[in-house]
Amino acid sequence: MSDVAPILVAGQWRESKSGDTFRAENPVTQEPLPGAYPVSSWEDCDAALTAAAEAADQLLEVSPKRLQKFLLRLADLMEENRAAIGQLAHQESGLPEKRLAGREMERTTDQIRQAADAAADRSWKQISIETKRDLRSLFAAIGPVAIFSPNNFPLSWNTISGSDFASAVAAGNPVIAIANSSAPGTTKVLAELALQAAQEADLPSGTVQLLYRLNHADGERLVADARIGATAFTGSTAAGLALKGAADAAGKPIYVALSSVNPIVFLPNAIREQGEELINRYGNVCLKGTGQFCTQPGLAIVIDGEESRGMIAAIKAKFDESTPGTLGSKKTLDNLVEKLETLKQAGAKVISDESKPKGEGYSHPNTLLQVSGANFLQQPAELQTEAFGNEAMFVVCQDVAEAKAVIDALHGQLAGCIYSSTDGADAEAYAVLAPRLRRKVGRFMDDKMPNGMPVSIGMGHGGPFPVSGHPGFTSVGIPNAMRRFALLQSYDQTRHDHLPEELRNKNPSGQLWRNIDGEWTTGDVAEG
Repeated sequence: MSDVAPILVAGQWRESKSGDTFRAENPVTQEPLPGAYPVSSWEDCDAALTAAAEAADQLLEVSPKRLQKFLLRLADLMEENRAAIGQLAHQESGLPEKRLAGREMERTTDQIRQAADAAADRSWKQISIETKRDLRSLFAAIGPVAIFSPNNFPLSWNTISGSDFASAVAAGNPVIAIANSSAPGTTKVLAELALQAAQEADLPSGTVQLLYRLNHADGERLVADARIGATAFTGSTAAGLALKGAADAAGKPIYVALSSVNPIVFLPNAIREQGEELINRYGNVCLKGTGQFCTQPGLAIVIDGEESRGMIAAIKAKFDESTPGTLGSKKTLDNLVEKLETLKQAGAKVISDESKPKGEGYSHPNTLLQVSGANFLQQPAELQTEAFGNEAMFVVCQDVAEAKAVIDALHGQLAGCIYSSTDGADAEAYAVLAPRLRRKVGRFMDDKMPNGMPVSIGMGHGGPFPVSGHPGFTSVGIPNAMRRFALLQSYDQTRHDHLPEELRNKNPSGQLWRNIDGEWTTGDVAEG
């Protein structure tokens, strides 16, 4: 089948051993895009795993400077090809071409360059040396990393260019990338650039490999394979938990980022003080990008009263007046419809105008729901279902005590926020609610919408289960994100010439930060 794209295994583009294929669609026109892509068989997976295991051994001899060279070159190549990448990603996602070739490209290359610098710096290894006990430790590469990505950020979360990819490679690991089925062409182009950069940096042939899609059984088998070091998955709860179950059963680390409704609390005096501004902010954030952000604040908690009723009416009008955008795929649309039905069956009422016309392509009317706090507490699991897309729901509580109970009933979330008045009139309610919400979310904010996530060392993108499988880790923010793909290695009275150079008495670069006998220093270990 000449129009079937090849897979990338062991540094070579080769024909898949599988005969099953799929095609990407343009979500605006709802028409198939040119070319077919293989649904890989286990034979493809096995070949990629073998090549990755060989590359993992070879990468032990690769200097951090070569990893840095690879990542910097990949970032440069992406920017040199930004127009073509942006156009293809637009065709596959329906997202604005200007956003993809502009802000998202810049975010993506920025995080790749941060990872490159962290690889060369090596301080991410958290080196510790105890001279009296002759104990030394550091974080080191864990082995082949499998990466599954979402479709809402075709570049900055792509399996070949996103934070998971950059973090894994910077930590010294080879990557087996499984493309999102909505962005196979974009991912193939990125893989071509990554292969060129890897060859220029003289990296092992299996450092970067690409498969386009796996069936469920082979995906679960892949993440549990003895040759895998760790897996990163961002996407639906059902798929993520299935992979997590398989990896956990095999004792393999897996970092999942799943559904989140990102609760936001609007206290009465904040609405009174900032009403119009809050209405504009919240309405815009919920509908931006057709609501396809993992940090979209889809659950708003308010106290019943004149202020909250006015806010809900104004948000309803904003939803009704705004033209719905295009969703990323038919699967996204079908999922939105299904999850909205779950919310309605649990007692949520649609208060927006469902008769309004849809937008272009795979689209759904902007949908605003409302439910009482008492109803929410009767079915909290169903009523915090993430309906990924242009949807939001108000939970209207009778008082602060009921709002506290609603927050207590939430499962883990990526982000959460409380808006309170600046004059202190909401201080008592804030003091009750903030500690409860703080324990439920990975990132906590005052007076700020959760959309917008700077790529920086202080950023945390994770949270309590089930939004994340490991609440102590983040998938955004270099170098912290790199430690997901690392193994803590301890050396106990190991002969000096057998130690990694980072643990030897002389600081290998003269600038590497190491903890020597409880003090962080760039100096050498005193001998004698």
